[in-house]
Amino acid sequence: MSDIVTYQLEDSIATITMDDGKVNALSLQMFSELNAAFDRARIDGAVVVYAGREGKFSAGFDLGALRAGGSDAAALLRAGFALAERILSFPTPVVIACNGHAIAMGVFLLLSGDYRIGVDGPYKINANEVALGMTMPRTAVEICRQRLAPAHFNRAIILAEPYSPDDAVDAGFLDRVVDASELQDAARSTAAQLAALNMDAHAASKLRARDVALKAIHAAIEADDADFRSMAGITS
Repeated sequence: MSDIVTYQLEDSIATITMDDGKVNALSLQMFSELNAAFDRARIDGAVVVYAGREGKFSAGFDLGALRAGGSDAAALLRAGFALAERILSFPTPVVIACNGHAIAMGVFLLLSGDYRIGVDGPYKINANEVALGMTMPRTAVEICRQRLAPAHFNRAIILAEPYSPDDAVDAGFLDRVVDASELQDAARSTAAQLAALNMDAHAASKLRARDVALKAIHAAIEADDADFRSMAGITS
């Protein structure tokens, strides 16, 4: 891993932090390093705190790479949704420390955590694909479906409605909101409480509770990948 993703293990809690110095654009390198960090957390049997940088959890995919098209863009889309699927089925609890804005793919990773804490402030939680002229990917729809309140699901997906942190709690994007100065302590204290769970029971219950959603997400990843490759003229 490089400086854009760091891993710190302390008292059975693994803190995985994204920080590219800008908006935490999700690139192939970022996904590779995030997966390596989650590999370490799995080996360590640690509860995960997954965080962004001050003011920004993530602004979503690296748009330059997406707009370039081709096989790298297809790989980028697949890597993002595969990571969301992995987090949703991760064998230990994953606490998301949402430091600020979460946009597009940043929202879908946020929704994949088991417990999500945001910070108070002028931040947006926004699945903005429709506002940008993009049809919402099937995988994104399924990720949102399994966490958002029904009325907000439609507003978020079809109308690209942006949410403040407080409104995001009612919608289902977040579980609670704290002052920015309290986020690190709140995430670690939540992780410490979850570390007392029986991890075998947690993992089995998570898979049982999310069985329908995970199957739908996995099928959607394959369908989205096939669609993107077809539109981009990728044959292999």
